[in-house]
Amino acid sequence: MDKEPMTLSGYNKVTGDLDFLKSVERPRTVVALDEARQLGDLKENAEYHSAKEKLKLIDVQVAELSNIISKAVIVDPSTLPHDRVSFGSTIDLLDVDSEEEFTYTIVGGVESNVEKGFISFNSPLAKQLMGKIEGDEFNATLPGGVKTFEVLKVYYKEIEL
Repeated sequence: MDKEPMTLSGYNKVTGDLDFLKSVERPRTVVALDEARQLGDLKENAEYHSAKEKLKLIDVQVAELSNIISKAVIVDPSTLPHDRVSFGSTIDLLDVDSEEEFTYTIVGGVESNVEKGFISFNSPLAKQLMGKIEGDEFNATLPGGVKTFEVLKVYYKEIEL
């Protein structure tokens, strides 16, 4: 079975989402489905079909989140050394060609959010960053082509999703 590393805050978010779906969203949709069913002719009943479709989507989400939770391995990045890039490291990077600076934190797949600078440990960039130290210059093969980066700094900071 594949393990899915994630931080405690990522795990809490996933279990919170699952709990909300199971205890609030699904029961609410079941009630809406029952009410729509009582409106009569099901062939022409948009409310019924909409509620039925929503219930299907909720059940798919519940299954996906349950699957993620079953594979979850909680990793506390504050206990790992960050002298080189590892899970939970925050990295200040310089794009050597454009001289643009980026800051990324390597997190679990369910926690990734590029807009906030959180990249999945499975992403092409994160895989190529693993093990690098401050001062390393490397060519990263990314979906948009090859880029040259310099690692300016590797450190740990509290991860807030």
